[in-house]
Amino acid sequence: MEFSSRFLVVAFHKRIAALRKERGLTQQAVADDVGVHVTMLRRYEAGTAQPTLDVLKKLAKALRVSADVLIFDADERGPGEDFRLYFEALAKLDDKEKAVVREVLEALLLKHDARRWATP
Repeated sequence: MEFSSRFLVVAFHKRIAALRKERGLTQQAVADDVGVHVTMLRRYEAGTAQPTLDVLKKLAKALRVSADVLIFDADERGPGEDFRLYFEALAKLDDKEKAVVREVLEALLLKHDARRWATP
């Protein structure tokens, strides 16, 4: 089941509930899968409690999404649309070509940082 982008602009606690419902899971089922009491999951979904990093990881697995999807808004993380297609195309490169791209990006970022630190 594909995660709907309409849920990406809502708060963390609402994302958990929306994803759970979208996947047809009960609070009890997710709580059992994550290893927390159902009351705690209800608190996460109500926004009155925040999960630990370990629980966040388990929530992401239980809901079959990355932790980024739970934490970040739609365009808060990752490349902008102008670079997204380029980065997706990188998956087609072999390991040596990917290493070259990585080196070029690192060099550009170092140059940018050096310029930023050199100017008052």
